[in-house]
Amino acid sequence: MTTDEFLTNMQGILPELLAFIVALALTSVVMLLSAPFAGNFKIVFQTVVFGAALAGSISYLVLTNPNELSAFWSNFIKLNMETRFCLAIIAISCTYFGGAMYLAPPEAFISSSDASTPASCDTSIEFDVPTTVPEDDKELFELMFERLRKMIIDDLPTVYEMPEEAVHWIDRMIDYTVAGGKMNRGLAMMSAYSTLMSEKGRKLTPKDRCQSAALGWCIEFLQAFFLVADDVMDNSITRRGQPCWYRNADVKLISINDSFILESCVFKILKRYFGAEKYYTQLVDLFIEVTRQTELGQLLDLTSQPHEGPIDLNRFTLDRYISIVKYKTAFYSFYLPVALGMIMSGVTNPLHYQLARKILVSMGEYFQIQDDYLDCYGAPEVIGKIGTDIQDKKCSWLVVQALRKANPQQRRILEENYGVDNASKVAAVKRLYAEMHLEELFKQYEEDSYAQLQQLMSEAKDMPRGVFEFLLKKIYKRSK
Repeated sequence: MTTDEFLTNMQGILPELLAFIVALALTSVVMLLSAPFAGNFKIVFQTVVFGAALAGSISYLVLTNPNELSAFWSNFIKLNMETRFCLAIIAISCTYFGGAMYLAPPEAFISSSDASTPASCDTSIEFDVPTTVPEDDKELFELMFERLRKMIIDDLPTVYEMPEEAVHWIDRMIDYTVAGGKMNRGLAMMSAYSTLMSEKGRKLTPKDRCQSAALGWCIEFLQAFFLVADDVMDNSITRRGQPCWYRNADVKLISINDSFILESCVFKILKRYFGAEKYYTQLVDLFIEVTRQTELGQLLDLTSQPHEGPIDLNRFTLDRYISIVKYKTAFYSFYLPVALGMIMSGVTNPLHYQLARKILVSMGEYFQIQDDYLDCYGAPEVIGKIGTDIQDKKCSWLVVQALRKANPQQRRILEENYGVDNASKVAAVKRLYAEMHLEELFKQYEEDSYAQLQQLMSEAKDMPRGVFEFLLKKIYKRSK
């Protein structure tokens, strides 16, 4: 067939296909219009539109052209089975390519609108990957801290018009409050992500690893935000082997605002490193949710005793203690690192998140009970802080256990001495703990809890065990 003959044939065919092409175009328009809608609203919109189109088309044919409809059906059923099957495949394929593909539009189609933030001063969602990336996660993590700090500081005078004095303050504050920790939470996030991607048979690129390190530092900045504020509320003395940030003579209550700045750094990093990713909103949502959970746990902790008047030991119940531990510590220290790794690696099954939450909240409870034990029995030069739970009237695991075991005389000792900032009274409480063998009780709890966590991990068939083992190895029988 010559080119002229082909064009002549097409000129004859195209008018006959006009109705079909218009129907496909309208289908595409409906799908495109519904693409920005979320959740059930998208389903309802499409159901209403296509339901109305179906009902209208059938009604039109039945009421106005019943003879043509009958003739079409008679001719269709006369075709052999193979022909009818091929026609059905053609109709379904045209419907899919004409419209259904827009149910999940390509990233390139929606990225500009999703990633664009015209109301914000900070519009950058790009970052440079280092030319050489260390193989060791910890080395990379430490390298990324300097890059992230530089990014935050460099934007202050340009994007946010901060004077040199403010820039220097924030630089010093980040170095003092964020650096110097054990970095377990951030490294756990990197480990979880790497383990999950390895299970999928995918090798991480330098960009993947830099993003996972950046996300790990988001947890560390969040941790710093919590700790700076918590130290003020608890009137703490030292943190990580140095005076708490607020105890610096030129800082004091400015530290409250500094804690807010640290929180804002979390979202600064998220936007720069993940603003163009399709799961960006999931990351932001999880950080907001975990922050709220932790703040609620802090409220339970701070209100476990009235600030004025005598101590009320009846408020120190095991149920209250478990709630404090779950919300103040477990979600952000244990569930958050693993859940972030799951989001990055593409896990979408809600049951997998529920399973991880069950194991990690239990691990967080074990960790906080360890922390309460170390607050009383740990050496300040080892744990990096001076324990103050007794004088601060904290709802600690040790006092909860003491109250459960105490006879009337022992309870009276607690009532007279617990929650008083006096060295002799703190010593009296510690002597009572020794008399009640709480140190031995903790060690038995630690072994039982470790065995229970091992059992939970063995039962978790849908998640690789390595996701949880990294954290458990870090905390089992820790001394700081």
